[in-house]
Amino acid sequence: MSLYRSDCIRACDFATRPKEGCGVVAVYNHPNAAELCATALFALQHRGQESAGIASYDGEHLHLHKDQGLVSEVCRPKEIATLAGTVAIGHVRYSTAGGSMACNAQPLRANYRGGHIAVAHNGNMTNAEELAQNLEANGAIFQSTTDSELLIHLVAQNKENDFREALRTSLRRLRGAFSMVMLKDGELFAFKDSFGFRPLCLGKLGDGWVVASETCALDILGATFLREFQPGEGVHFHDGEAEKFQAVPAASAPASCIFELIYYSRPDSLATNKSIYQVRERLGEELAREHPVDADVVIPVPDSSNPAAFGFARESGIPMRMGLIRSHYIGRTFIQPGQTMRDLKVKMKFNPVIDVLAGKRVVMVDDSIVRGTTASKIVRLVRDAGAREVHFRVSAPPWRHPCYYGIDTPTEEHLLANQMTTQEMAEHLGVDSLAFISLAALQRSVPPTLSYCTTCFTGRYPDGRPRSSLDKKPKVGVR
Repeated sequence: MSLYRSDCIRACDFATRPKEGCGVVAVYNHPNAAELCATALFALQHRGQESAGIASYDGEHLHLHKDQGLVSEVCRPKEIATLAGTVAIGHVRYSTAGGSMACNAQPLRANYRGGHIAVAHNGNMTNAEELAQNLEANGAIFQSTTDSELLIHLVAQNKENDFREALRTSLRRLRGAFSMVMLKDGELFAFKDSFGFRPLCLGKLGDGWVVASETCALDILGATFLREFQPGEGVHFHDGEAEKFQAVPAASAPASCIFELIYYSRPDSLATNKSIYQVRERLGEELAREHPVDADVVIPVPDSSNPAAFGFARESGIPMRMGLIRSHYIGRTFIQPGQTMRDLKVKMKFNPVIDVLAGKRVVMVDDSIVRGTTASKIVRLVRDAGAREVHFRVSAPPWRHPCYYGIDTPTEEHLLANQMTTQEMAEHLGVDSLAFISLAALQRSVPPTLSYCTTCFTGRYPDGRPRSSLDKKPKVGVR
């Protein structure tokens, strides 16, 4: 049976905001490796709330604990105490409506002729279906429906005697996005794909090393941030040292995900030693210069849009206030699909401050519009609170194309900006005006030391658009 057999693909109910794939962390050469991994995963919780897990190696055995739930629910002290060893890897996975399956929680573990392996992955393989069929034809039996398992089978079927060479030749069969950490007995490997789509950084902690998706995970451990992984780079941690190697050839034009800077990464993280918070403030400033409006108050759609709204307010001279209060304590609720229940869920998450909004001309600043359903509900909340005018400003260009590199987005027909003009979108959302930052202004705001993937805005796929069968966008294999 194929890894992508129809009984594994469940109906998609795409969220109204794009969802990042996952967060990974690894700790090498530290007596409390698993405990540190668990602590780092708390800092990466924003990258995934479906499941969490940690694998460690104690010199003889590879230990694993993972489950569905938040880090606080899965990585409790009594479970962490069972994860002995000086090397460990951890993972958080994002929540989906259709792909929430216990077998897909990571790290994934396998025992094979060469020893014990565990992997944690952020990204998405665009040639997963083809690879899965070839591997199954050679006897592979898949235990999950996630594309992360492909690498384990590629390594297991590889004929190279040297593990690092087997890993290198296996990685070169993958296409798409992967920032991964791999535990091989007592050794640790970390590596990025050729384009460097998803983030991965390296830090030092005493005599040990830390690898993580974002620098905020290093901060919580007190680790020193050294640098980001380069496209195609691998690091092999063994014998207490870190040895760099070329995992895959680097692309001639790297393509770091620009949406990490707009929305996904925590604002207290760094990108090429630049504060992501400051990048988002600059986005707001550029947005105010490009699309000014006469108004009384600027409000963010909390929390990810707060810095952009502050930048907009500072540049425009319009005061910023918190016109919407977001509840951080709802978590996963009993709310079920259905229009009335979806409206109730929005009200549970956001509550308007009437004193801020009543009788005012309001500028709402948000970082993206995907399907527009949540945005329209929030606009209605602001209208119902008495706002006289509502002007919507977005610190990203119109999102018109799906991502195949580790972001959960709908196909074109479900992306509002792909189906409507800006004026039609404004009428659909019920706002007095709507404007998006231009691609040029976006590129002026981000660190110039990186080259970026802007596929979601431009439709230009760095390694070519995946073949049409993948356009169905099943949850299976999407990180």
